[in-house]
Amino acid sequence: MVARLLGEFHDHLGKPRPSPDELQNSVRHVMDGGDGEFLIAFAGNGEPAGFAQLRWRWAVWTRAFDAWLEDLFVSERYRRSGLGRELVAAVIERARERGCVRLELDVDEDNDAGRALYRRTGFSERSKGSSRSLLLGLRTGAGEAGSSGAPRG
Repeated sequence: MVARLLGEFHDHLGKPRPSPDELQNSVRHVMDGGDGEFLIAFAGNGEPAGFAQLRWRWAVWTRAFDAWLEDLFVSERYRRSGLGRELVAAVIERARERGCVRLELDVDEDNDAGRALYRRTGFSERSKGSSRSLLLGLRTGAGEAGSSGAPRG
């Protein structure tokens, strides 16, 4: 169920879809690792219509767990039905149940619908104080097929 929705999410993003086995193995890895889980949203007809992937990490500064909303996706035919808002509410509740003091996520700057949803549900670009929080990243090459991990240039 989750793997099917993940495949649909890959299609929506225009990314190559991993094989069903690869998706299933990735879902199993998250679930078996103890540091993440998936929440599933169902449409009124009982069909799986969306998901949220949560990750947990210990924060030294707050001496408690933080939650990271890794992914949130609603199937195209169920968008604008309130399922996204329901998923975010369930994510917030789950983070509170786990005792998390902070819930964070990243969203593409050009994802206007996603940014609006997160703002409506209480998220802020200034959650850590007066200045804007920015997510920075670095591709290390680890795990990429054919990559030696050495810088290219």
